[in-house]
Amino acid sequence: MTGPNPSSGTLSFVGTATCLLECAGMRVLTDPNFLHRGQRAWLGHGLVSTRLTDPAWEPEELTPIDAVVLSHLHGDHWDRESRRRLPRSTPIVTTRHASRRLQTRHGFPRAIGLATWESHTLAGPDGATCTVTALPGRHALGPVERLLPPVMGSLLEFRAPGGRTAARIYLSGDTLVFDGLRAIREHVGEVDRAVLHLGGTTLPGGMMVTMDGRQGADALEIVAPRRATPVHYDDYTVFRSPLADFVAEVERRGWADRVDLVARGDTIPL
Repeated sequence: MTGPNPSSGTLSFVGTATCLLECAGMRVLTDPNFLHRGQRAWLGHGLVSTRLTDPAWEPEELTPIDAVVLSHLHGDHWDRESRRRLPRSTPIVTTRHASRRLQTRHGFPRAIGLATWESHTLAGPDGATCTVTALPGRHALGPVERLLPPVMGSLLEFRAPGGRTAARIYLSGDTLVFDGLRAIREHVGEVDRAVLHLGGTTLPGGMMVTMDGRQGADALEIVAPRRATPVHYDDYTVFRSPLADFVAEVERRGWADRVDLVARGDTIPL
């Protein structure tokens, strides 16, 4: 089976759901989380979670960046370090809920809010672009969903100067598997890489609010990307499903040849 093409760009894994995507001369940071081991992330309604790992890089080591794509406003995706250390002029493409708060409370005036299926195009150097389209996502099912911030998946379409498509990347965001995911393949077609947020994040009382290994494999089958990479699985105490659960499940289903694992601090082709 043909592997990923290095000329299409790279993904560098910082930790949690934080990745630096470099493609067509553009640099896009996802879900920035730069807390360190032992620090606590605030998840709302009095819930906190302690970080178990360190980020591979600090924010200053990754700049300059052209934009941030933020799936939702939770402390393990947008933390106090990101708020303090990222340039205030950074464009942030996110949900409408998060964009309002980023502008009015956090001092990031270039936060752009999208509803599902809406798109925004970011301009890069020499005419390169990255178009971000908000895709369906649900952080929880049932009444608990009202207690959590709205979440979006994202399609990132990088185009080189002249308009050639360099890479199409799906970011799942902190979603569970639900019927809305089935619309993604129908609406956007095949993607080059899916970045799947796993971990089986579990709230007090046993409510799971991110995909575990089984649901991650379900999402892989539904979206059917050319390649896939799991993230967001061992960094916080609320994560209950280790990476091994996902690896075992995709091996059982015969999808392992599409999966590329990446350790914190490593870089893989898109």
